[in-house]
Amino acid sequence: MTHTNNEFFTRPLVVFGLAILCTFLWGSAYPAIKTGYALLEIGQHDTASQMVFAGQRFLLAGIFLLIIARVMGKHKFGMTIQKFRQIALLGLTQTTLQYIFFYIGLAYTTGVKASIMNATGTFFSVLLAHFIYQNDRLTHRKALGCGIGFLGVFIVNFDSSLLDFHFSLAGEGSIVLAAFLLASASIYGKKLSQKMDAMLMTAWQLSIGGVLLLVIGFSFGGSSGDFDNSSVLLMIYLALLSSAAFALWSVLLKYNSVGMITIFNFLIPIFGSLLSALFLDENILEWKNLVALILVCSGIYLVTRVRRKPVEYKV
Repeated sequence: MTHTNNEFFTRPLVVFGLAILCTFLWGSAYPAIKTGYALLEIGQHDTASQMVFAGQRFLLAGIFLLIIARVMGKHKFGMTIQKFRQIALLGLTQTTLQYIFFYIGLAYTTGVKASIMNATGTFFSVLLAHFIYQNDRLTHRKALGCGIGFLGVFIVNFDSSLLDFHFSLAGEGSIVLAAFLLASASIYGKKLSQKMDAMLMTAWQLSIGGVLLLVIGFSFGGSSGDFDNSSVLLMIYLALLSSAAFALWSVLLKYNSVGMITIFNFLIPIFGSLLSALFLDENILEWKNLVALILVCSGIYLVTRVRRKPVEYKV
């Protein structure tokens, strides 16, 4: 990326627009995945087939990005053994292991708890960035913003199951571990993107992570299901949203502080619940959705707000 691109991807309106677009796309994946499971007749507890489904999605997303990079003339990646090891580690953590632990957790806890526990990834990102980057320290304002954003996620997912304070390592523990893996991998990806093209890095990590998911899924007896026109189109959409969202997110992390970007992750469950209500005929006109959106947006504002330096007047 040139210096001009560097400045472009740090402009507040650009950051806000692209970050919201990414979280909207990831939020739309929730109803799309549920629809895909129904079309391909993948059971709720058929984790192996879900791994296959995810592997197909991420591998296809990586292939799409590689094709786009080729068209844009970014095919000269200069792949070395060291680069391959780094990208393979990124794909293993950010795509494969994170997805595996998330679905293991889903099998042993409720979807409501999983969504809330998964939002802890934003806290992990902010805390890790505090210890890794000198220019991304945790402040009272950031802590307050994260707290308010998390409260919004809590409210949008609130139901009677939250009154059950049971915690298991296989259930809630796996979800928290998945969130930690994603947060750590995102920071590692930020480091790698300083020395390689973010789009190609994303393409290869998605491809590698997708292949590993396919191998694991098929090894445990998973099935890809019988595809028809509807399921093929849905898979293409899921792959395209993954490729676009991951590539844009990697670019944003490359040129901005981790805390400023990852706070937008709180929007994913908000968009997910709203879009699920819209496309899955669920109730959308609930007061908690509006309250949650206001809280999450307030948290984002607190974390991303840049204090203006006082104007000095010469006398």
